Amino acid sequence: MRLPFLIIFLLFLIAVLIDIYILCDLKRVVAQRNRIRWQFGYLISMLVGYGLLIAVMCIPVRDESSNILPVMWLLYSFLTIYIGKLVYTVFSLIGRLFSFIGSRFKKENKYEIRYGREKRKRYISAKIGFVLGIASFFLLWWGVFFTRKEIVVNRVEVTSTKLPASFNGYKIVQFSDVHVGTWGNDTTFVSELVDRINGLKPDLIVFTGDIVNRRTDELRPFLNVLSRLKAKDGVYSVLGNHDYGDYIDWTDEADHKKNNELLASWEKEMGWKLLNNERSFVKRGNDSIVILGVENWGEPPFPEYGRLKDAYPISRDSVYNLNDSRFKVLLTHNPEHWSREVMKVSNIDLSLSGHTHAMQMMITLGNWKWSPSVFKYPRWGGLYKEKNAAGDLMHLYVNIGSGEVGMPSRIGSAYPEITEIILHR
Repeated sequence: MRLPFLIIFLLFLIAVLIDIYILCDLKRVVAQRNRIRWQFGYLISMLVGYGLLIAVMCIPVRDESSNILPVMWLLYSFLTIYIGKLVYTVFSLIGRLFSFIGSRFKKENKYEIRYGREKRKRYISAKIGFVLGIASFFLLWWGVFFTRKEIVVNRVEVTSTKLPASFNGYKIVQFSDVHVGTWGNDTTFVSELVDRINGLKPDLIVFTGDIVNRRTDELRPFLNVLSRLKAKDGVYSVLGNHDYGDYIDWTDEADHKKNNELLASWEKEMGWKLLNNERSFVKRGNDSIVILGVENWGEPPFPEYGRLKDAYPISRDSVYNLNDSRFKVLLTHNPEHWSREVMKVSNIDLSLSGHTHAMQMMITLGNWKWSPSVFKYPRWGGLYKEKNAAGDLMHLYVNIGSGEVGMPSRIGSAYPEITEIILHR
């Protein structure tokens, strides 16, 4: 199966409309002696863009034998070209709009308005659009060569009266959404990520899902590297939506099952403890805290594998239940799980999620941050605190991930994240 025809057709249609507009605009903003040279150069960019889109259409993306990396790089290259063109088009249109408004409301000589001052305004607006379009192109590629490799460590403090005294100052290091398949066979970045995590000297390391893009064999080159992760109480993990092989149209369901079994086997081989709707206890002397892990809590069209009540019973008649007085940490890939179920049925003190990537685009100004992912996920990155119906304070931390999928880039301040979580009583 290839990328949906409708999406490709819409991209092609938008690209054609942008190109027609810019070719017409070149006649107005470029001097006649330079016009042919500019139009020829622009035609070259059109051919490159359409060639990239045609190549994307020809590559299957859901076949078992297909490699998604060429599609990612070709489509991203196309978008970097046409986002720059779109920026120019928007500013040029803004200039035309102000020119039109000025010509209607200013009481000046019509000839001067039409051919003088208003024409200069359009020209200035086009120049601004051209500069910003070029800047956006370089910003998008800066995200490929620099931003996606600049790992940041975010330190978070979580306080609870339920935390046993012997766990005061306990350090959990979280990472998420590595998507190793995007790096092919290059282990350089993942090796640096492991070194940074180990350098924090964590008591516990947790991974909150999406270790691969589509299939388990992407993990093979990274087994030895990820096996180097070390913490006093080990490495715990859960599965994300990309870890189930659901992005491939399998010809034999038995191969699909083997793919998923292999991932569980390899995580065990790396020394990780995979929690598939399970619980584990971390002990300090006579005290303990509970680590819960659920499978991916999917949103349509993906299956809902997560079963919180299998990981920890809900009945208050049980020795353990979701509202007991023990300090509990939940690993759940999708942050939507927190608001839709966890908050309603439990008093789990700290939930850790990933999944959003902050759409690999983020703007940060001081303590303020914004990402387009807010339109899909109200809780898309950072620490969130709310009380449940019983008045228990519950925490959710959403890690924006350390890898990429869809586009091989991180833009703005959406740096690969490691989260250092310090627990306090």
